[in-house]
Amino acid sequence: MPTLTYRDALNQALREEMERDPDVFLMGEEVGVYQGAYKVSRGLLEQFGELRVVDTPIAENGFAGIGVGAAMVGLRPVIEFMTWNFALLAIDQVVNSAAKMLYMSGGQFPIPVVFRGPGGAALQLGAQHSQAFESWYAHVPGLKVVAPATPYDAKGLLKSSIRDNNPVVFLEGEMLYNSKGEVPEDEYVIPIGEADVKREGADVTIVCHSKTVAVSLKAAERLEAELDVSAEVVDLRTIRPLDVATVVGSVHKTNRCVVVEEGWPFAGVGAQVVDHIQREAFDYLDAPVQRVTGADVPMPYNKHLERLTKPSPDSVIAAVKKATYLDGD
Repeated sequence: MPTLTYRDALNQALREEMERDPDVFLMGEEVGVYQGAYKVSRGLLEQFGELRVVDTPIAENGFAGIGVGAAMVGLRPVIEFMTWNFALLAIDQVVNSAAKMLYMSGGQFPIPVVFRGPGGAALQLGAQHSQAFESWYAHVPGLKVVAPATPYDAKGLLKSSIRDNNPVVFLEGEMLYNSKGEVPEDEYVIPIGEADVKREGADVTIVCHSKTVAVSLKAAERLEAELDVSAEVVDLRTIRPLDVATVVGSVHKTNRCVVVEEGWPFAGVGAQVVDHIQREAFDYLDAPVQRVTGADVPMPYNKHLERLTKPSPDSVIAAVKKATYLDGD
């Protein structure tokens, strides 16, 4: 099975869907001539031409609105934001138009649009360019929210998102583009709304998504080696719809849980996961569910402070120790 980078897996997904369906087109800042800010659209302009790979001005609200309008008349636009931090300028189109049009039109206008681009923190990009917005968009009825962690998942979920008749917010971890993984040559899609158990375990469930999957897997390896704790790692992959059954099933097995996310703690994705666990797996819990999040601060520019604000294997291990009563308290 070939090994691809995350960016190349996304590129394959776009290329295959554009070849399969002439109604699919890509629009955004620098997606054409420059081949994408992160080179996800490399080679697409040459293959499909400027009518299907459309460079735009720096005007997120404008080209997001064009995408919604194109979806209303039956096309399948993929709208790339150079970063989800810039998508704040288009939040009216995403939240007030894309998410609500099917409902407000009485079912007359499906909106098959994908809004995609990098999200979360990278390295020293400052407070305005380092934000993880999964919980924001997952709060909105009418939007699907996808956050894949691996090249395999990125390709399969992007293909499913493009084929979906609902607006999809597709969040690509900004530090994941160079990560590598096996991607089948054969055609495949991954259904939206299905979590994946990335590592089997017996003593504690670690629920995570996007960049925190790699963090959680590193923590799980150390837990096994240093503390003889067997951690099961559940990658949500999709934030909305949320695969509650897989999470609850894992907690039924392990009886303990730690939820890890890059975003801020207040009203975060983890809070929603914990709510489901306490309602549907309360009698199975042997300890309170622990959460690991980004620090509740604007992201510092200083690299040492920045590192301290992000979830790390050490912070996940500390939470697991609390959940398993190995912290001495």
